[in-house]
Amino acid sequence: MNFVDVFLLALALSVDAAVVSFSYGLITKKNRLRNAFLLALFTGAGQFFMPLVGWLGTESVSRYIAHYDHWISFLVFLYLGLNIINQSLKDEDHKKPLEKLSGKTLFFIGIATSIDACAAGVTLYFIKTPILIAAAVIGSITFINSFAGFFSCCLLKKIPTRCIEIFSGVILILLGCKVLYEHLSA
Repeated sequence: MNFVDVFLLALALSVDAAVVSFSYGLITKKNRLRNAFLLALFTGAGQFFMPLVGWLGTESVSRYIAHYDHWISFLVFLYLGLNIINQSLKDEDHKKPLEKLSGKTLFFIGIATSIDACAAGVTLYFIKTPILIAAAVIGSITFINSFAGFFSCCLLKKIPTRCIEIFSGVILILLGCKVLYEHLSA
């Protein structure tokens, strides 16, 4: 996977964090800079560590599934993309974030927004992507998008978050198709 692919993956994976931060930006009236930074820090850290977890966990079983790794990568990206699209189509009332930004809340937001990154780490292992570089890019992009998402609530009120989420799901599906195409055409 080249840098552009990792960057696109990072953008797609960071959408959940940006949407959560966007939501908190709408409801947070005090300590906005501190809350934006903490949200970005926790979501970025989650997006950095979870691909490492997925990658390291896969290392122990890779020799058993090496002949099918491209299909696994494709299916993981397809699942992630469809999952994001499915979540975007849910009723907005089910997406309300908690109103208090406690350490516990921040921790759970960091985990919840980075579960997909763990599965992406599995895929990154199979396509032999340097994991530390990829995790750093994913974590950094998530930090930036989360921070920007918090403050963009004033600017992006006219773009439905549903559209942004669907777009990120499509990006993940297209990345999966690219992995499958590259392997089958080689």
